[in-house]
Amino acid sequence: MKLSSTTLRTFTTVHTWTGLIAGFALFVAFYAGAITVFHHDLPLWQAPHATARPMQTLDDAQRLLDGVLDRHPASRQWVGMLFPGDESPESVIYWPEADGTWKYATLDDLDGDSKPPHAGLAELVNELHYSLGLPVAGIWLMGIVSLLYGLALVSGTVIHLPKLAKDLFALRPGRNLKQFWQDAHNVVGVLSLPMHIMFAITGALLCLLPISMLALDPLIYEGRLMQASQAALDTAPVRAAANTPAPSGSLALWAQRASEVAHERGLASFEPAYLKLVNAGDANAVVEITGAAPRALGPLGAVALDAATGALLADQLPGTRDANHATLASAYALHFGEYGNHAVPWLYFVLGIGGAFLFYSGNLLWIESRRRRRQLEQTRSSVNMARATVGVCIGLCAAISAAFVAAPLAEAFAPTHVDTILRSACFATWLAAIAWAALRRPALAARDLLAATAVLTLAIPFAHGACTGRWFWISAAEGRMALFWIDALAFAFAGAFAGLARATSRRARDGDPHSVWALPHTPS
Repeated sequence: MKLSSTTLRTFTTVHTWTGLIAGFALFVAFYAGAITVFHHDLPLWQAPHATARPMQTLDDAQRLLDGVLDRHPASRQWVGMLFPGDESPESVIYWPEADGTWKYATLDDLDGDSKPPHAGLAELVNELHYSLGLPVAGIWLMGIVSLLYGLALVSGTVIHLPKLAKDLFALRPGRNLKQFWQDAHNVVGVLSLPMHIMFAITGALLCLLPISMLALDPLIYEGRLMQASQAALDTAPVRAAANTPAPSGSLALWAQRASEVAHERGLASFEPAYLKLVNAGDANAVVEITGAAPRALGPLGAVALDAATGALLADQLPGTRDANHATLASAYALHFGEYGNHAVPWLYFVLGIGGAFLFYSGNLLWIESRRRRRQLEQTRSSVNMARATVGVCIGLCAAISAAFVAAPLAEAFAPTHVDTILRSACFATWLAAIAWAALRRPALAARDLLAATAVLTLAIPFAHGACTGRWFWISAAEGRMALFWIDALAFAFAGAFAGLARATSRRARDGDPHSVWALPHTPS
């Protein structure tokens, strides 16, 4: 297959500029997304003392539900609850107050708090992944970025398709650093292309679904979007309150009935994980039980029951879902790796780090391709792009490491302000890194920030061990691998950042002086 020079040039331009426009956001999404794959483990790492508690029972969860419904009238209209299980040994309940704020309560704190317990670190990293930490508009921005990402993938495939077989595994290290970075960029991009296509499609779907539905409202839903969307997205049917008091069933009854329905639908097992209860204490109360069925794409399914009698109202379970629920469940499972065995999250982690490298290396290639080969002074655009790449990308790595260091410290010394401390540490570090990169030469800024990131990352297991007593060797000996591997990865990443800092320093000192990554040579 041979493309004309005009076609190739057009696709190259499209690939370059879509990559540059979306690249910074995609670096954040992929680096944070690689960590988000293990979001179930992060709360346990942040507060490992929770793992020492015995697993709560359904009776404990029932006392929590009854206590919250009794204390908080707003929760009777809509309340959600996490069953005790693998994700958390204690049950957590949540509901919206009349003013729209969300409250979270546990058996130890029936009054509730505005933040879920021990989830600050996981929530922060997840927010960086899907919204860059920006309120409201961030998720829509990431939807648009996902569309640009898809365009960059298509144009990049067209560019490299003619020489794919020859250059796929070509890695040519040496003095020509641009060629090496180009080879590495191509190998990572092509080998992970199917997964990147999936990420682009599911990311756009999950982020832009509300906007798409609003746009289609006049054409399809005829102005009845809210009624139609609830039926399309929820399992439980909409039932208005009868305003007639009636006793509700128990958690044990609901869990048993949901499992029975799942077995009738051909599922070997169904483990209740979440519930939603609407109009509690009313004759028309409805409960929706969401649980996991193993060995299914989109393993989460739901069963809706009459809360008083346990009678089946509707179900959306793997293998019997309608098109709406099957599409959304599959998109979520594919995007976050919520399927398969324990190897899948590690595969997604590697793909996430590889994706971050893809967009970082793309910026480096853009800078290198515009280098003035015979002039020491480089273009302003190249210098500014180098500063932005260093500040935003390396700064994010430092910021997330700072949040990991702050998490156990805050839990130990300021447990009532954990979320504020985490966010302050993260965003203050990120802003400081961007400012440092803007004020320093790119070579010096890159060296300094990589070294700082190495130190912060190395501090993670030591801060965790000192504050919690769960040193990594103790976690390994006790078989608490969710605690051990985070500390182990911190050591590995600290070594990688230190190695990059050293290589950057050597490149600045001994490399080609006609580069934004070189230090000025003083005359001898």
